Amino acid sequence: MHEITVRPECPADDVAIEAVTTAAFLHAPHTAHTEQYIVAALRRARALTVSLVAQLDGGIVGHVAVSPVSLSDGSTGWFGLGPISVLPAHQRRGIGTALMREALQRLRAGKVAGCVLVGDPAYYRRFGFEPRPTLTLPLVPAEYFLALPIGSGVPSAEVTFHPAFKATG
Repeated sequence: MHEITVRPECPADDVAIEAVTTAAFLHAPHTAHTEQYIVAALRRARALTVSLVAQLDGGIVGHVAVSPVSLSDGSTGWFGLGPISVLPAHQRRGIGTALMREALQRLRAGKVAGCVLVGDPAYYRRFGFEPRPTLTLPLVPAEYFLALPIGSGVPSAEVTFHPAFKATG
């Protein structure tokens, strides 16, 4: 069995991260296929609070990005997780789980208030993410907008992701 290594991204990883992200979302439903542009725009804006890669046999096979989000009530310390990407040939082997666990561990070590994401509740519930009625993201069905409070609770607010999430190329 080959061991997966999760580590922070470095500048030499940019091209591999773009390739992994593009491949991971190529046939995914419910996407505009802009995830690779979002990661690049977050990097250019210096808004990647956490950016980790998963390596297997010396090659990058996965990536996760975490960036700050804004809350309409002025709450601070909340972050958005995503995109998270694993090469299709390596999916369902624990790589995404390893990336999630390390990203969340790093957030918890930073004493943050919480983390939000848009995704499949069946997958993300195992990490503690749940729909939270008081926390909303416009135009996203409530069951797919999930939050994980890390601090003292969940505010009543509308969430806005970093402007890089509007990147299209």
